[in-house]
Amino acid sequence: MTATAPEFEDLLRGLTPQVLGTLVRRYGRFEGCEDAVQEAVLAAAVQWPRDGLPDNPRGWLTTVASRRLVDQIRSDHARRERESATTAADVLPEGVPDTDDTLLLLFLCCHPALTATSQTALTLRAVGGLTTAEIARAFLVPEATMAARISRAKQRIRAAGSAFALPEGAERGERLRVVLHVLYLIFNEGYTASSGSELDRSDLAREAIRLARTVHAQLPEDGEVTGLLALMLLTHARRAARTTEAGDLVPLAEQDRTAWDGALLAEGTELAKAALAAPALGPYQLQASIAATHADATTAEETDWAQVHALYLILERIAPNPMVTLNRAIALAEVAGPEAGLDLLTGLDEDRRMAGHHRLLSVRAHLLERTGDTTGAYDHYLRAARATASLAEQRHLRARAARLRP
Repeated sequence: MTATAPEFEDLLRGLTPQVLGTLVRRYGRFEGCEDAVQEAVLAAAVQWPRDGLPDNPRGWLTTVASRRLVDQIRSDHARRERESATTAADVLPEGVPDTDDTLLLLFLCCHPALTATSQTALTLRAVGGLTTAEIARAFLVPEATMAARISRAKQRIRAAGSAFALPEGAERGERLRVVLHVLYLIFNEGYTASSGSELDRSDLAREAIRLARTVHAQLPEDGEVTGLLALMLLTHARRAARTTEAGDLVPLAEQDRTAWDGALLAEGTELAKAALAAPALGPYQLQASIAATHADATTAEETDWAQVHALYLILERIAPNPMVTLNRAIALAEVAGPEAGLDLLTGLDEDRRMAGHHRLLSVRAHLLERTGDTTGAYDHYLRAARATASLAEQRHLRARAARLRP
């Protein structure tokens, strides 16, 4: 059986959490299992393109990872660990269960003992199948720094003594909320990179979508899970129209909507409708509805801004957040004029989370430009450009300012 390099990569990423789940169920020792699976994945990345796919890729990975883990245990000086390893005979592919433990792994990687940064890094490695080097490149930090971060995260999980099982009762809902937030953060970093020369990192966005699909497949009735997947699909559908051939940012109002991905839009819209039918309403469902409203408009002028503003009002009530208010100001400006939007922005000036944030500065610049205050707009565009680490956004904001240079 043969496959292209991208197909190998996609296959390995899909199999990584399944194999890791099998080992953790059998041996415990999440930290050691995760290291062993990574070694097996690296071995597959070398051998499979050369020798072809084995008949049972998942069984192959499980066998290799199990042997690596057994070797690791046998090297330990503790007699008890040596004896337990001796009973763990080499695993045959036929013994690999069909259970998919991806959701359990997501819950484990998003343990409350970890910081959001550590949760994200560990999720990308253990569940996403990315190497430490790939994760480090995505977040523009040295590989050694990322390796230490992931190692500390695994040590904290071990110290917390977390069981490899779905949490019960209210804890399950809270942990699921964290899982969705981590996937949301991964997608956002992929859709608009916080730093670097490129506007986006499509590999991260695609990985977030893949993981969201996995969660949705296991929790199809959960409105927030459905809403998050819908939001990702509807947003990612616009990717091809977001930049010029030179890599410069194209604002939503100026995008060629015929370049949007129709299949993703259709799937995302159906999921957004299904999400709203859930008995409880959450922030991802509302954000998906907002994205679907934009998708419904064949031109920017046809956007139902009154509906967008109404949805942001509801979102602001159930999940207060300065970024929600910032986005509501944009919608309000379309409904009631730029002055109304600027008035709403005034309330954000005292929010320490928004102090000097490039998005607040850039939105104010845009609204000032619409009022005719080109001097104020020019100043705020330049301040916004200085406040972002994204080179693509810097170019866009400076280009906006250049048009208004006094």
